[in-house]
Amino acid sequence: MRKRPAGVLLLEDGTAFTGRLFGAPKKGFGEVVFNTALTGYQEVLTDPSYAGQIVCMTAAQVGNYGITPEDNECEKLWLAGFVIRELSGITSSHRSERSLNDFLEASGVAGIDDLDTRALTLHLRQHGAMRGVIAAAQDLKKLREEVLASPKMEGQDLVKEVSCAKAYDFDAAYESEFADKLNLPPFSGRGIRCAAIDYGAKKNILRCLVQAGFKVRVFPARASLEEILAWNPEAAFLSNGPGDPAALPHEISVVKGLIARKLPIFGICLGHQLLTWAMGGKTYKLKFGHHAANHPVQEIATGKVEITSQNHGFATDPKSLPADVEVTHMNINDNTVSGIRHKNLPVFGVQYHPEASPGPHDSLHLFKRFHDMAEAALAAKV
Repeated sequence: MRKRPAGVLLLEDGTAFTGRLFGAPKKGFGEVVFNTALTGYQEVLTDPSYAGQIVCMTAAQVGNYGITPEDNECEKLWLAGFVIRELSGITSSHRSERSLNDFLEASGVAGIDDLDTRALTLHLRQHGAMRGVIAAAQDLKKLREEVLASPKMEGQDLVKEVSCAKAYDFDAAYESEFADKLNLPPFSGRGIRCAAIDYGAKKNILRCLVQAGFKVRVFPARASLEEILAWNPEAAFLSNGPGDPAALPHEISVVKGLIARKLPIFGICLGHQLLTWAMGGKTYKLKFGHHAANHPVQEIATGKVEITSQNHGFATDPKSLPADVEVTHMNINDNTVSGIRHKNLPVFGVQYHPEASPGPHDSLHLFKRFHDMAEAALAAKV
């Protein structure tokens, strides 16, 4: 790799971290957050939920196993920048087809390494996630003015940028390696018709839905309730995605309509937050968010603890939930809400990623739970 120029990560409070640039030769503006996963950087990079954000990985070295196209969670990178301690000088995996540097450069994403990611992480933990920029070394005063002029995460509708343009059927010919863990024969039966609304959906979530026994049609976030119902779905899935759920009145309205039809509904991350709003609750912005593959979550009813993968900057306010909605899971690290359900309707959501891309597989059973719920709802109609 050619000699890399000096660069800076400048935060909106004026704190600057100097390093070396890699990836695309451009400025990258976004909200700076940190992710404590030790592996899975490719899945992090290709997660649409990171749209508008600069992601700092706390792992000491990143890039050593390169990039493998079939591991992408979406076809385009939406994040604003990538921050690491050390960019690996070698790519050792036999599956790899390109280096991390080449991947970011081709995708138009700025990167910076050779800076103190531990100090950066501690700063964000103390002061909260904040806007920043990755740029070549220059006049920091002028650069900070540009950062302060960039949009804040609160109130941003980023879903319209990352969602699919039109509805499509997800390829059911893909056989997931997790089929045995879901305890269901792959692609058995006719398949329950599940409308998956794409707010920035990761591919592995859709694969898990198919493996659980659903026939999946993916709808754009801007699809109307009428367009979704015209397909005659028997269940609905609300995907992950970026930005502030309070800035999505259309999406909240559609979810309300799906709930009113008493469809079985499962929401993940942003989908969980939209369920919160649709069922009468509210969300709030976390100080520095949850971005990791090791968050312990406890199911209140059973006391069972699962290690989960998480990626979100907003959370459900438990005090805002109406009487017919209950909290089902709590994050043990900070006692934030990690799951909710409607007491009388087949509707639930979790504030983490059971598809585990990247992360542990503890929560894969939730896809089977959703399928069982949908089956029970169909049987009740007969």
